[in-house]
Amino acid sequence: MNLDTLRQYCLSKSSTSEDFPFDDQTLVMRVHGKIFALIALDASPLSVNLKCAPEKALELREQYPCVQPGFHMNKRHWNTVLVDGSVSPRLIEAWVDHSYDLVWNGLPKRLRGG
Repeated sequence: MNLDTLRQYCLSKSSTSEDFPFDDQTLVMRVHGKIFALIALDASPLSVNLKCAPEKALELREQYPCVQPGFHMNKRHWNTVLVDGSVSPRLIEAWVDHSYDLVWNGLPKRLRGG
């Protein structure tokens, strides 16, 4: 997975947008204004911060060396994933889905169409 495929996958999710609120090297992906992914454009390998349920966050860190506590984030709720080829793009997409779903489900019902 490369930057473009990761970015396009994030943007394919419903009601998403992207911006650079912090600096020109941190691409922020949002759903209805709430952050679900932060992509470090200057990182090598590519890295992305993703929201994660606390118990799952610990589990993923233990199982996958490319998953680390969220850099500059609440480490209980965020993981930094190094996109270094050690896990499949499909698995990274599943982690993006999990992050997006956590944020989506935390939105007010009026924003979720309910």
